[in-house]
Amino acid sequence: MRAIWKGHIRFSLVTIPVRVYNAVDTDQKIRFNQLHAEDHGPIGYDKRCKKCNKIVTADEIVKGYPYEPDHYVIVEKSDMEKIKLKSTKIIEIAGFIDESEVHPTMYEAPYYAGPDGPVAVKAYSLLSAALRETGKVGIGKVVLRDREDIVLIAPYENAVALYRLRTPKEIRNVGKVPQVETKPVEKAQLKLARNLIDSMTSDLKKIDLTDTYHDALREMIEAKIEGKEIVMVEEEEAPVVDIMTALKQSIEQAKSQKKPMEKAKGEKKKAVKSKGKSRKTKVA
Repeated sequence: MRAIWKGHIRFSLVTIPVRVYNAVDTDQKIRFNQLHAEDHGPIGYDKRCKKCNKIVTADEIVKGYPYEPDHYVIVEKSDMEKIKLKSTKIIEIAGFIDESEVHPTMYEAPYYAGPDGPVAVKAYSLLSAALRETGKVGIGKVVLRDREDIVLIAPYENAVALYRLRTPKEIRNVGKVPQVETKPVEKAQLKLARNLIDSMTSDLKKIDLTDTYHDALREMIEAKIEGKEIVMVEEEEAPVVDIMTALKQSIEQAKSQKKPMEKAKGEKKKAVKSKGKSRKTKVA
């Protein structure tokens, strides 16, 4: 596993050398190339200047910030290097909070942090254990890929994980979603809905999180490679029923699925010979 960042996690006077790694394996994704339908030639993308219509190379491209229409301030790589932020090399933990304070909409990307060398192992292990013991998570900042991000530092098994967070300003107001409004709920419906949730309560490890679309996509690709016919299966639309009926039926279905399979208790039978003929007699 290759590190993408090297620096320190620091809180108060405690400094821990760490390396940061991507937690997501992007190689698992199926990727498609865009091809010319006529001869299946790969489609290339030319970087073309919209002003002079000239195709340019990577070394001819610079970064520009638009401060007025068609007016840009050019920012060179040397300019970026002059930005002095502690977070380029140090993740300074500003404080520790309850994880419940961070809404799921703020989570953007997970990373793993590991100790940078044998000297860091003891302090790194101590941080991981202290976070698990207190149930707290740290909040700090770090510069990754030319931008400063807020990160949440949390225990993960015996290690430490970093979660890049969005800032509160980036999260849109949910109240602007059309037709989202508070309406009174019938007590009977709410009771049934709670019963349904209770009957469907499980553990994450018991829930199948397999990427079935990925598997089906892979199966379709392999079938086409082998020249097999692809059969499409259409899922039947469920009939629309009223909410109370749907809740009651859902609860019964959930309960039946949770019941353990019982072994069949068949009656024992014994063959008894009588006058040369065989007959079966039930034995209690």
